[in-house]
Amino acid sequence: MTHPDHKPGRLIAVVGPSGVGKDSVMAGLIAARPGLTAIRRAITRAPQAGGEDCDPLTPDTYAARKAAGDFVLTWGAHGLFYAIPRAALAPLAQGQDLLANLSRTVLTEAAQAVPRLTVLHITASPETLAARLAARGRETESDIAARLSRETDPLPPGLDIVVVSNDGPLQQTVATALAALYPESA
Repeated sequence: MTHPDHKPGRLIAVVGPSGVGKDSVMAGLIAARPGLTAIRRAITRAPQAGGEDCDPLTPDTYAARKAAGDFVLTWGAHGLFYAIPRAALAPLAQGQDLLANLSRTVLTEAAQAVPRLTVLHITASPETLAARLAARGRETESDIAARLSRETDPLPPGLDIVVVSNDGPLQQTVATALAALYPESA
């Protein structure tokens, strides 16, 4: 049971294009803000594929867990399926803020699923994105060009959105994001 004056935690949905540095910014925020943690996503990615620390699932397991209602948010992107496990949101009830790398396609659904949602929209110039994607070494030059040429839909209206550029040093981006997300601490 929560105290009547107890404020639920906030889900901070981190969005932005591939290569913008979402994982790096999230790691910086967690390092700088004790108690802030990231939600571990479930992804239909082979465990040895690298990338973020996730719960790797086979497509069949993903489908079964989705049908069983284990996930609060699900989406597909780049040939994979992603999910936020329902149980991962439990710390919100105790007032803890959580970070989640989400797709902009599920932001409206996320706002309906949690009591408090803030969107941290990380941006960077096309030149910065191209250089970062090339440095990752996971895509060909033509794949990178195609990814950068894709139109992105605008963020849904009516959400609490914080926009932060990650063109400069990571420490600067993290400091800017912290000041915007936690103005009372700045």
